[in-house]
Amino acid sequence: MGIETLRIILGDQLSLDSPLFNEWHERDSLWMAEVIEESRHVPSHKTRSVYFLSAMRHFAETLKRSNYPLIYHALDEHDWTGLDEALAATLDDLRPQAVTVVQPGDMRVQQLIEGAAKHAGIPLTILDDSHFFSTPADFSHWAAKRKSLRMEYYYRELRKRHSVLMDGDKPAGGAWNFDAENRKAFPKTGPAGIPQPQTFTPDAITEKVIHCVNDHLSDNPGSTDSFDWPVTKHQAEQALTDFIEHRLIGFGDYQDAMWIAEPWLYHSRLAAALNLKLLDPRSVVAAAEAAWRNGQVSINAAEGFIRQILGWREYIRGLYFHRYEAFSQGNALQAAQPLPEFFWTGDTSMVCLADTVKQTLNYGYAHHIQRLMVTGLFTLLLGVKPSEVHAWYLAVYVDAVEWVEMPNTIGMSQYADGGVTASKPYIASGKYIQRMSNYCDSCRYRPDKRIGAEACPFTVLYWDFLHKHRKRFNKHPRMALQTRNLDRIPATELTEIRNLAENIRQKVSSL
Repeated sequence: MGIETLRIILGDQLSLDSPLFNEWHERDSLWMAEVIEESRHVPSHKTRSVYFLSAMRHFAETLKRSNYPLIYHALDEHDWTGLDEALAATLDDLRPQAVTVVQPGDMRVQQLIEGAAKHAGIPLTILDDSHFFSTPADFSHWAAKRKSLRMEYYYRELRKRHSVLMDGDKPAGGAWNFDAENRKAFPKTGPAGIPQPQTFTPDAITEKVIHCVNDHLSDNPGSTDSFDWPVTKHQAEQALTDFIEHRLIGFGDYQDAMWIAEPWLYHSRLAAALNLKLLDPRSVVAAAEAAWRNGQVSINAAEGFIRQILGWREYIRGLYFHRYEAFSQGNALQAAQPLPEFFWTGDTSMVCLADTVKQTLNYGYAHHIQRLMVTGLFTLLLGVKPSEVHAWYLAVYVDAVEWVEMPNTIGMSQYADGGVTASKPYIASGKYIQRMSNYCDSCRYRPDKRIGAEACPFTVLYWDFLHKHRKRFNKHPRMALQTRNLDRIPATELTEIRNLAENIRQKVSSL
């Protein structure tokens, strides 16, 4: 007798708590495949590829120990290029009665699976992903009642529904949001005494994956030399404990701060483990709330972190499925500049960008302010095509899965959705970077200069952006004040700014 249901496990669905295991039948089988196209449709950072493949292989070992029948195709053991090709061959060979998969986090992958099943004439069932606090349908129901889809209100609703940081029907600590207390910069002496995150030495499985990636994806960006990420549920839980005990205490105050050659600071390094389902977000949220309730951390630390998980993460996923087509084609500001070449090398004299990009290429990691207010800010001000910015972010970060990366990049970072995700463009001059970091201390450019040889490209492009888009934002409730500041600049100086901005665009890769 053949297989009744072939149950597909994707590389970001590595949990035994998945609904895929519900109503298991004796003749069912699991199916996993590593295919090179998943690391090439965008040129995936080698560390990102190692993370996915190592976590997949470790999870396969867990499945075998749990006595689940598993068909597993390793990258170096077959010639298939894409997931649809691998699945089509399996369906043609085994002819299961049905195929089941949990909702993929990438619409492209879902379409590949749907196409293979349809071509084989085998019915496909797509299950809701129980990993999250909410569902796409839940978000769409919420969104249908509103003209403005702001994260804060969805977050409050989920707080109430799941009794997170609540004292009865009131928000714990007396406020829903402590964001105003989460914007401190480090003193001039810099960060001191921050415990480094727990690291995980690659085992035999991971070492084999590293060799495989370096052999088969040698032209992809980044390096595997520093790979030390948690690749199992047990390791991810250790990483969570380490963060709660040692760095959550400073996360609230300093989550927006940056410092040269300091990639981790008070950040958790848990996003990738969450996105691959090695960690349950309910456990992460509960651990952070418990740390506040037992007096271990302040409310702004616990709430600021929980807001990223229960608030922003759920909201962004809802937006992705609710407005996928709009995001995938978004370019509200008609940006047309190509992505600068130094985004693949870090070779630029702009210290903030050099440090952030090189850190990204070394580790496959940059924290959210480096992404939003360094690399993202620069591409927004420069006017880079949103699709190219999106492809870069999806390629280079270990935690990048399209459901979370696309709305963050297209919507929040690049304002290419026209204000659905964020009510205003996240724009600032170089003075913001100076205030939140020490990057400017060793940079040839001065953030307070908008003309001349020392003018900071961020500052030049900031004023050029306001001028270029003044008509669009002149009456915007959160942007009008910024555009009115253009009136203080003499016409001759504004012309010089515009000329300098155009020169930057023409010679950006030599800056």
